[in-house]
Amino acid sequence: QVQLVESGGGLVQAGDSLRLSCAASVSSYRLGWFRQAPGKEREFVAAISRSGGSTYYADSVKGRFIISRDNAKNTGYLQMNSLKPEDTAVYYCAASNIYSTDRARYDYWGQGTQVTVSS
Repeated sequence: QVQLVESGGGLVQAGDSLRLSCAASVSSYRLGWFRQAPGKEREFVAAISRSGGSTYYADSVKGRFIISRDNAKNTGYLQMNSLKPEDTAVYYCAASNIYSTDRARYDYWGQGTQVTVSS
């Protein structure tokens, strides 16, 4: 069983930055970040391979968000820059045996952290 705990969410203004963290009980999984806004489906944001050498982003965040990981600390990160009101959502960290953008491929999920961006 893999346990994931997100932190770092909060209320910021448009244009600000936030860094989310995902503390994992193990480091041997691919990590992904997803988000879910009220009334919308959970959507893919970014994914990173086990080594950290490969990353992939949703078009909506490409160039603004950076996913990374520190396997020595069993922690993943999502650096979010130039935040927009449409980035407002609950952000979830997830772990998978497969490097994927499909949320169905992720077996383990954190509890989520709220990010609110005001205009």
